[in-house]
Amino acid sequence: MNATALIAEDEPVLAQALATMLTRLWPELTLLPPAQDGGEALQRAVAEQPDVLFLDIHMPDRDGLDAAEAIVEAWPTELPLPLIVFVTAYDQYALAAFERAAVDYVLKPVQTTRMAATCQRLKDQLKLRAHAQDDGALAGTLEALRSASLERQADAAPTTSLTVIQAAMGSGLLMIPIEDVQYFEAADKYVRVITSSTGMAGAEVLIRTPLRELVPRLNPLHFWQVHRSAVVNLKAIERVSRTNGRMRVHLRGRAETLEVSRMYAYQFKAM
Repeated sequence: MNATALIAEDEPVLAQALATMLTRLWPELTLLPPAQDGGEALQRAVAEQPDVLFLDIHMPDRDGLDAAEAIVEAWPTELPLPLIVFVTAYDQYALAAFERAAVDYVLKPVQTTRMAATCQRLKDQLKLRAHAQDDGALAGTLEALRSASLERQADAAPTTSLTVIQAAMGSGLLMIPIEDVQYFEAADKYVRVITSSTGMAGAEVLIRTPLRELVPRLNPLHFWQVHRSAVVNLKAIERVSRTNGRMRVHLRGRAETLEVSRMYAYQFKAM
């Protein structure tokens, strides 16, 4: 079966060894020049749209898991998502790989028999995708992502949810009731907290707590992640629109809108 693949590996020797093994096990597979880090993997994957991605877990710039999620979000909505295989030296990352809807994972040093099984699995998946409507293939992948997302939320749910956001204000501390927060948005090294308050601090403050640490402490009944960089208070949502296959959240009393990535679009289904 003809297919294209992109290897993302920051060690040139390991990238070449993996490419050599794949060429021997899957002669019909067209290998693109390898990406040397997660950032390049993201750019190249979106631009060249390979059928298969082999992503090393540990890479500079972006690691393989972060690159995979970014690729899912940036992938054209009209195309089925690429099949993802994670390559890792650490077995404990295997579960995290599958939580991101990976087709498979292989451990370093890569064994020929294990890679042969992975290649066969990829071929089977590509055949199914070739004989099905693109929407069906995409729906299956999103369903896997949805299930994993819900499992992660359940596992990571804290015993108590945040009730107040503490933000620096000059030499003091601003205490923002969580119900006053309309949404959180990652911005460089900070997270923007957009509130409905019109007090001294205005409607926006910055905090240093990363979004990935903040999300597990938010009540999932009240706050939904809609993008890797955005979490919104459900009470602040007025409506959700769809244009050219992309969803956007419209907020009550605010002009800006928030993009809904395809990874989180499943949450917005008509009741």
